[in-house]
Amino acid sequence: MSKKVLVLSASPRKGGNSDLLCDEFIRGAKESGNEAKKIFLRDKKISYCTACYYCRDTGNGCTIKDDMAEILDKILASDVIVMASPVYFYSIDAQMKTVIDRTVAKWRDIKNKEFYYIMTAAENDRSAMDCTLECFRGLAVCLDGSREMGVIYGSGVYEAGAVKDTPAYKEAYDMGLSIK
Repeated sequence: MSKKVLVLSASPRKGGNSDLLCDEFIRGAKESGNEAKKIFLRDKKISYCTACYYCRDTGNGCTIKDDMAEILDKILASDVIVMASPVYFYSIDAQMKTVIDRTVAKWRDIKNKEFYYIMTAAENDRSAMDCTLECFRGLAVCLDGSREMGVIYGSGVYEAGAVKDTPAYKEAYDMGLSIK
């Protein structure tokens, strides 16, 4: 049975290292018979959560009219969520943080998802990605039935494309291929 895989690429540059890992993950996921799509967050209009709690008080979603409603619909329709971000000051970047914060409009409805995390950093030491990983996990721990399935550490990469020469590049493909 094939799964619906949604990749959220928070790379600020197309063809950047975390974005390339997303593409390899998708290639593997499709080759194993799954449906896989990527949302390149930089291309979307996503405003910050204003904590107005319209979503909580009415149950009618978010009052902000932007691309986040479409992203939430795709998250809800997916079996697998892949979240990818470069490391910015030991954390996720602003694009990913904004998406995570805006899931508040539907977080109680996001259930039973498999999560994969992709991170890239200029530093070689994986511990530089600890906070980034905890940010990803912070969302999943709030969602009923979520399961962490895998983590890809693209370490020691800075220039766009450098990740192609690392084990993470093959790991991304293999991890996508392993989705059953």
